[in-house]
Amino acid sequence: MTTSRRAVLTAAVGAAATAATAATTPAAAAGATTAPQGTGGTRGPVRQRFGSLADGTGVDLWTLENDGIRLRVLSYGGIVQGLEVPDRRGRWANVSLGFDNLDDYVAKSPYFGAVIGRYGNRIAGGRFTLDGTTYRLPANDGPNSLHGGDQGFDKRVWDVEPFRRGTDTGLTLRRVSPDGEMGYPGTLTVRVDYTLTARGEFRVDYEATTDRATVVNLTNHTYFNLAGEGSGTVHDHRLRIDASRYTPVDATLIPTGDLARVARTPFDFRLGKPIGEDLRQGHEQILLGQGYDHNFVLDKGITGQPQKAVTVTEPTSGRVMTIATTEPGLQFYSGNFLDGTLKGTSGRVYRQGDGFCLETQHFPDSPNRPGFPTTVLRPGRTYRSSTVHSFGTL
Repeated sequence: MTTSRRAVLTAAVGAAATAATAATTPAAAAGATTAPQGTGGTRGPVRQRFGSLADGTGVDLWTLENDGIRLRVLSYGGIVQGLEVPDRRGRWANVSLGFDNLDDYVAKSPYFGAVIGRYGNRIAGGRFTLDGTTYRLPANDGPNSLHGGDQGFDKRVWDVEPFRRGTDTGLTLRRVSPDGEMGYPGTLTVRVDYTLTARGEFRVDYEATTDRATVVNLTNHTYFNLAGEGSGTVHDHRLRIDASRYTPVDATLIPTGDLARVARTPFDFRLGKPIGEDLRQGHEQILLGQGYDHNFVLDKGITGQPQKAVTVTEPTSGRVMTIATTEPGLQFYSGNFLDGTLKGTSGRVYRQGDGFCLETQHFPDSPNRPGFPTTVLRPGRTYRSSTVHSFGTL
């Protein structure tokens, strides 16, 4: 999300660089795109050390495979460090952007692959009022708070447990966010399941409970390039979003409160079009975001089970990704502030438009917008959210 991504690529280096030491194992430098062994079956999860933080806390890399998909996950930030899938000719590539070492994730990362919380996206002015009490949050994005603050869930080490459920394999990530962490009320107990299914799906299930009223909006911040990370621009990817409305933003990228129609604007992806087709139109909202960095109001609304809302096709490789979710919103970010200063797992630098994010979510600034779907979680209730990424080829 633009302002913070710009900040992450500049000022965040100084704030976070002291947190890690270089202790990456050679095997963890995972830029290679070898075909998963045992394609069509299940392997792992396998754990190895990826590095250590400055305080000595170890960070693990977990690798698992199922139905020819390979997933690599860090205990730091719950980060998706790699996601490998085949193209139409059976050639493999890592389709998620990231780093081959822990230092870069700690010091430089624009949220590559991370679990985002307590609140994904922006909260205006770094404050909200709940049950008559005003809570103040870190302003890490100009005047606003973004992605849970400057020490959000993306910068925490999670407890990780592997699991097998029939033909599915996965990881359960857990952490307890204490009352007052980053200004949020309530002790929040969080569980995130990453599952590779035998149907070629990467599924993310979130669950949280609290001992005090709070707000919660969890998501994952993977940057995708279906041609393979480091391969160049995503502007030729064809994107379809089943959304008739979106939430326009002000100059600080906070929603105005309107639910504007996408018809006859660059935000109309209902029939599918290349990501770059309308980027140069000069629309006011494109200028504010320096590209797409907006919440789309999914036509399906909130659903009890994941329903398909997005399809992305990469024409050269033939790779297709569909996204189904229970969430009512989707933040589409077109990689506007990748600026050639970050080197990815392939050893190539990431430039503007070399990746995109599709973050399933409730709407930005919902705690300050009574007309938006609520993000309030109260004791005795359970927050649940699910998103499924399915991969195939044309």
